[in-house]
Amino acid sequence: MTARGIIRGAAVAAMTAAILLAVAGCSDSSGPASTLSTSDTAAAFAPESRPPASLPAQRPPAPEPAQPALAADPARLADELVADELTLRDPSSAEAALAAAARRQQVAYRAIGRHPEWDAIIRPRIPASLLENYDRNVDARRNLSAMHVNWPSTLPAWRINPPAPAGELLDYYRLAESATGVGWNYLAAINLVETAFGRIAGVSTAGAQGPMQFMPATFAAYGDGGDILSPRDSIMAAGRYLAANDFATRPGHALYRYNNSQLYVAAIEDYATVIATEPSAFAAYHRWDVYYRTTAGDVVLPIGYAAQSPVPVAEYLAEHPQ
Repeated sequence: MTARGIIRGAAVAAMTAAILLAVAGCSDSSGPASTLSTSDTAAAFAPESRPPASLPAQRPPAPEPAQPALAADPARLADELVADELTLRDPSSAEAALAAAARRQQVAYRAIGRHPEWDAIIRPRIPASLLENYDRNVDARRNLSAMHVNWPSTLPAWRINPPAPAGELLDYYRLAESATGVGWNYLAAINLVETAFGRIAGVSTAGAQGPMQFMPATFAAYGDGGDILSPRDSIMAAGRYLAANDFATRPGHALYRYNNSQLYVAAIEDYATVIATEPSAFAAYHRWDVYYRTTAGDVVLPIGYAAQSPVPVAEYLAEHPQ
């Protein structure tokens, strides 16, 4: 699935969150646009409702861009990112403000990750209290991007669903931590990177499935008879798998067995550390959209996106401006 997807003991799968979570890891908080029903359409164009012939025809409004706008100037981008980080840490922030701040935060880190030449401008503008987590977010983004060289010209045959509620996922991570000794923050970081907390539904090019991206044979060994598509069962299986691979004494080794890439290991460790040290981080990541990197750049795939086969990115962008 994502270009960061997991392949047990083999090459990296094609799923990228990208979170990714994307990373990316990722939802369109505005939801699908309203549409007229058949009866509404008939009423709207009944003869008595038509405008006089002398009035010009009204053009339909242009679609709203899918991605939040960022400042082009890196210094201003840094200042806006700091403002969003502070909003996300403020317990008095309204949900609408939190959702908007998290979406801008995600896009900002993706942009900074692509532009190391901005570091000398942006990093000095980050307050000391935010700097360590800023560095880890940028480092995670760059490590995940470095896992891939060639970007596709098509969008994937995925379906993007709403994630399970954050509180429900936290319960599953804590349950798995209690049962296996694997830190809940690591399980959350894997869930973010693999499928943006379960938003991405589809099968990777290697055959990995479910919210934690297991190969069916591996899940059969660690799933305890559960459902590979179940958030609870897949999170529990991930805890068992990591514990069996010596997470307690060699967490890096266990993460490498989960996905055979040191870049992946470094990214998971970065996100897991942020989640453990910043109380607002998990909720912010949970609000992130699904982004897919293509030859045309980053494309956001909102909740409701569904494709049975790969979609040429140019065709999609013609109808869904970014």
